[in-house]
Amino acid sequence: MGRLAGKVAIITGAAKGLGEADARMFVREGARVILTDVDRENGERVAGELGEMAEFQYLDVRHDAEWKALVDDVVARHGKLDILVNNAGVVELGDIETQTEKDYRFIMAVSADGTWFGCQHAVRVMKETGGGSIVNMASIASVQGESAVAAYCAAKGAVEGLTRAVAVHCAKSGYNIRCNSIHPAGILTPMVIEVGRQAALMRDPEVVSGGPLVKLGEPDDIAYTVVFLASDESKFINGAAIRVDDARSVIAGNP
Repeated sequence: MGRLAGKVAIITGAAKGLGEADARMFVREGARVILTDVDRENGERVAGELGEMAEFQYLDVRHDAEWKALVDDVVARHGKLDILVNNAGVVELGDIETQTEKDYRFIMAVSADGTWFGCQHAVRVMKETGGGSIVNMASIASVQGESAVAAYCAAKGAVEGLTRAVAVHCAKSGYNIRCNSIHPAGILTPMVIEVGRQAALMRDPEVVSGGPLVKLGEPDDIAYTVVFLASDESKFINGAAIRVDDARSVIAGNP
């Protein structure tokens, strides 16, 4: 307890799934948490359950202006931003031949653009208030490739590359800002369950039989790692891509 005491954090996509698990664990560890999402109903419900150390703010991560307004408001009211968790993401089934342009652009806008804007505005304020930690949610899809979710792989690959670029820039600039990515395998969240349902309807063998639904992790498996990277315990970890996948990506390379 108290590993994040005194810290101010923004978590995107916090109305459910991994973001909700992060928010609950952050509050238990003493952080003041701003939960953001486009799902206002669930976001306000979770924030209400977490009490006075949590609040909900509507944020569509695809829009730079919304990011700027949110970050400026958080710093104005709380004096700083210590932690940003870029967790918001979406996935739609589709390989390189079948993925629609509409789905591709939506997936990229939420995961890649949203993470870009989040990192940019976090660095802008963190460098003025003593530094901080940025945690970007990637996926083992960006490590091993999964044909059934091609646009998702592209988006998470962009997140992984951006993470390293931000880490190097901040280290060279002396900002005391760390940026790391987490690469989960399939986790028991509403998003993964829905993808599994769609895949079953399509009889997609990669997702149903050999993909991420073979063995699912729990949201807290990721939240524990997020807390570690957000805390001062990981102060010498920067630019890392941490796999939380029960060796799935290693197994994939060793058939």
